[in-house]
Amino acid sequence: MQPIGYWTPGEQAPAFGAAELLATAIPRVREPAHVVHDPRTGAVGVGLGGAAATQLDGAGWPLVATLPPLYPEWLGDRSFNEVHGVRFPYVTGAMANGIATAELVIEIGRAGMLGFFGAAGLDADRVEGEIAHIRAELGSGQAGHGPAWGSNLIHSPNEPALEAKVADLYIRHGVPRVSAAAYMGLTPMLVRYAYTGVHQLPDGTIGRRHQVFAKISRPEVARRFLSPPPGDMLDALVQKGQLTADEARLARYLPVAEDITVESDSGGHTDNRPLTALFPVILGLRDQLADQHGFARPIRVGAAGGLGTPSAVAAAFGLGAAYVLTGSVNQGAVESGLSPFGRQLLAQAGIADVVMAPAADMFELGVEVQVLRRGTMFGVRAKRLYELYRRHDSLESIPAAEKARLEKEILRSSIEDAWQGTRAYWQARDPKEVAAAEADPHHKMALVFRAYLGQSSRWAIGGVEDRRPDYQIWCGPAMGAFNEWARGSFLEAPENRRAVQIARNLLEGAAVVTRAQQLRTFGVPVPTAAFDFRPRPLA
Repeated sequence: MQPIGYWTPGEQAPAFGAAELLATAIPRVREPAHVVHDPRTGAVGVGLGGAAATQLDGAGWPLVATLPPLYPEWLGDRSFNEVHGVRFPYVTGAMANGIATAELVIEIGRAGMLGFFGAAGLDADRVEGEIAHIRAELGSGQAGHGPAWGSNLIHSPNEPALEAKVADLYIRHGVPRVSAAAYMGLTPMLVRYAYTGVHQLPDGTIGRRHQVFAKISRPEVARRFLSPPPGDMLDALVQKGQLTADEARLARYLPVAEDITVESDSGGHTDNRPLTALFPVILGLRDQLADQHGFARPIRVGAAGGLGTPSAVAAAFGLGAAYVLTGSVNQGAVESGLSPFGRQLLAQAGIADVVMAPAADMFELGVEVQVLRRGTMFGVRAKRLYELYRRHDSLESIPAAEKARLEKEILRSSIEDAWQGTRAYWQARDPKEVAAAEADPHHKMALVFRAYLGQSSRWAIGGVEDRRPDYQIWCGPAMGAFNEWARGSFLEAPENRRAVQIARNLLEGAAVVTRAQQLRTFGVPVPTAAFDFRPRPLA
């Protein structure tokens, strides 16, 4: 083995054995690591401290390589930290119905990370109040003006007016970032948010007031976010007075989103794609479109889905992720909006304790979400509702025995009472849905079934005891992996699972796993235990 120099130890001799490597050489990632060779035995080890010299004067241990310090802050793309004013390349996702609470966003922001409030499914007044609370605690959220934060903007094909109202609220209140979720294409409301306030700086570059994080799982959807918006959509927004002519002009030089979150097998809406298959495709598409459109500044691609252990986080960064986004594991944190009993169910989940079930917001399209299976009957019951919807044209055409079972086990009321409650809800929210249902019995059935699906997540949030078998808890396999990793540690107990402790342990562990892999590539006999970072309370 040809040395590149020599290393002279300080107070500590180099580590060659498994115990020494595990105790000191690998975990101390914030120090340079010197890979040395013992010419007598042929062993390769690691030295910390001491002094390395390139002069081949024969003094000290033959030096094979020196690895620089490795900080969790440096695992992703540095431009992510700079653009968003964060310390760590770590994001907590916008779990709907306020499960990603304002408190969670505030704690994550204060820790130098980026959190998104879970606005989807909430009425605009509630969203406005929560946004005001976050702003009062964290400031504007712009880089250099307080900790970073954002909120969710979900595509609502059945309620475009609600989507427009929330987008308008975000513009009026200066929400600096949105997590754009469930979009299959661009909408005028999203484009309006993305480009409101774009301006040309004195040096000729274009500044943005708003940043869009696009959550995608398909290349065709990513392509739309990685390109400027259609010209006719921009022209229509100018004609309506929703963008200025100058904003529309500058929009043609910018992608809709400069942060793309590749969502693999996750909780909630998901295409169940493996990250290792999907991520490189999106990365290549990003490079292709950036070159095609001549974008001058970097577009960051982050990873989400399945990230419940340090090894998974390290693997995501190894794929080239600019940042990581976690979801399911934060739902089990004490700051989440899920009820204590719901969090307890999550803490018991195994890696296979998930199932796909019909989604409330896109029920008629057959779209599914991934939910917790263990401890709840929701998945089975939701699938039964969709089977009834496909087999029958109306509530009245359901056979009597099936109808009785439906009323007793799922609706817990007569079908007529269920419809009256559903009708009252939509009469207040969107009377057009009531008119459509009264004209189309099949749509009426869908609304009644959607009422159960929609309320089931709120029962889990509110901790409604007599509805525990019907809890809908969005969950991916990452939750089971996290539970296995946390077993026997302080993070095993649900009451100890704080979002910042989860984040710091995942990042610290990812740095240790990354260092272990680096050392292994230089021939160090890294013990397998080095890839199993154990949770510990971190400052």
